[in-house]
Amino acid sequence: MAAISVRDLRRTYTSTVGLLRTRKVSREALRGVSFEVERGELFGLLGPNGAGKTTLVKVLATVLVPTSGSAAVLGHDVVTATPEVRKRIGLVFGGERGLYGSISGRDVLEFWAALYRLPSGTARQRAAELLELVGLTERANDKVWTYSRGMKQRLHLARGLIANPEVLLLDEPTIGLDPVAAREMRQIIRQLKERGTTIFLTTHYMAEAEALCDRVAFINDGLISLVERPRVLTRLVSELRHIDAELVSTTGNDLAERLRGLGGVQDVVSTAGADGVVSLAIKTDESGYGPALALLAAAQPISVTTREPTLEDVYLRLLGERGMRV
Repeated sequence: MAAISVRDLRRTYTSTVGLLRTRKVSREALRGVSFEVERGELFGLLGPNGAGKTTLVKVLATVLVPTSGSAAVLGHDVVTATPEVRKRIGLVFGGERGLYGSISGRDVLEFWAALYRLPSGTARQRAAELLELVGLTERANDKVWTYSRGMKQRLHLARGLIANPEVLLLDEPTIGLDPVAAREMRQIIRQLKERGTTIFLTTHYMAEAEALCDRVAFINDGLISLVERPRVLTRLVSELRHIDAELVSTTGNDLAERLRGLGGVQDVVSTAGADGVVSLAIKTDESGYGPALALLAAAQPISVTTREPTLEDVYLRLLGERGMRV
């Protein structure tokens, strides 16, 4: 049995517009989504803002009722078996929503443990364990309003784990965090995965998904384009090669045009720096890779680096630039 099973899931929002609010307008946030997440898997859902990621998480969390289709968590339907689903999931949203600044981090966790009807002794023990897991033991008795954003997000995660869920839903958990705080959050997520927790992660950070996920799905405009392992996906654009070079401006400006004229070169982006250096970002297929490197070598560049395709390259190939617009 899959941890999460979604079949032809649709969700339509209806609102009223006009001066007198008499005209109804409908928008499909999810338009026939289907996929499965295996037990113990870390599954990533990638897409731009407004693609339907949060709507899907809310349906799985029993916060929203689907318009049609079905979704089940550990075999329990999110509509007909809502109490059973809620016993088995933890939900973490990005940002600072849902925390109480006037009480301590420990009190927040014990309060949520009481909502899950954990005995008081168990609640205190569970809160202490989670504060240790997320690195907040030393600040456990401080008021939440004194926490940094990264600390608040770690407390969010601890709150989502209070009932020891089998399935953890993470909706953009690192959004707005600085690089250090985001790295700390990812390390905790990896630990949870190693403990056997099934994790459903939404994000629009390609590098995050590539580093964490067993499989990823791309969603845009309420539709899922593809579901596959990150390494397999990057092979889909393996014909693309990326070359980054730095040259003195007098050489670099002319060279960019010559590179664009080569067969097999798909794109050249030229950026002039204030220090008299021009940076070239070159995208080429296999046929143009050798000629482009030869042309660069003849120009005596300051530096040349090459890299393999990334998940971001796959994203742009599948969704295009329009998928990156907010």
